[in-house]
Amino acid sequence: MAYVYSHVVIVGIDGAGNFYKKTETPVIDRLFREGAGTDRCLTSLPSISAECWGSMLTGVPPEVHGLTNSIVEREPYVNKDHPTIFKLIRDARSEAVLASFSNWSPINTGIVEGGLDVDFDSGDDAELTERICSYIKDKKPVFLFVQLDNVDGAGHSYGYGSDKYLETLSRADGHLGKIRAAVEEAGIADDTLFIATADHGGLGQSHGGDSDEEKYVFFAAVGKTVPKGSVINLEVKDIPAIVARALGVKGAPNWNARLPEGLFTE
Repeated sequence: MAYVYSHVVIVGIDGAGNFYKKTETPVIDRLFREGAGTDRCLTSLPSISAECWGSMLTGVPPEVHGLTNSIVEREPYVNKDHPTIFKLIRDARSEAVLASFSNWSPINTGIVEGGLDVDFDSGDDAELTERICSYIKDKKPVFLFVQLDNVDGAGHSYGYGSDKYLETLSRADGHLGKIRAAVEEAGIADDTLFIATADHGGLGQSHGGDSDEEKYVFFAAVGKTVPKGSVINLEVKDIPAIVARALGVKGAPNWNARLPEGLFTE
């Protein structure tokens, strides 16, 4: 029988691609050592935030969920045929504590459906991280989704892979470390599937294309049933299937998400 986790935490670093290999990221490196992962996770195309975060939360490609930056910035997501993983969890578990802490606020207002009793917060990465840590220790959420945005901002301003970009990515790694430490301090680490990933990378000072720098992102997952050091094959749209499997929630019947082979030992 498949093991069911009590908690899943996803920390997504916007615009991080797989540039972690070019700078100091001890927390990401530790996640790879302690769990399963890849630096060839294929994102959705076009490699733009709304399209990619949308796929990560709905389990379908952009041509199906229909989300774009302009759409999510002006109206809430309503698609009964392709619900987000938040909706699936809420339908299955009315009492579950769910939260989305996103620097880029359109995730909260334009991708996650309204009316699901999800706790939302938004703010700059450093300030948001402090509130995330307090929230984890206070609420012990069943599902927490986090989006950090400053790395993508540095890519647009200074260039993806530039010195200032890599410095910002190292700071994001520090935020990631604080969040994981909060999970441990809350006493729920042993029963949490902890995931770190990105929505897309970048080339020059932009993204949206299908270059390797833009379309491949890192993915690392740590949990008691995740084999250490294993390499898995997946796309960002598979992440809802991972969350559903971990929490024992039924997946959407018409999504494209699939559970990566070898991610769980049971």
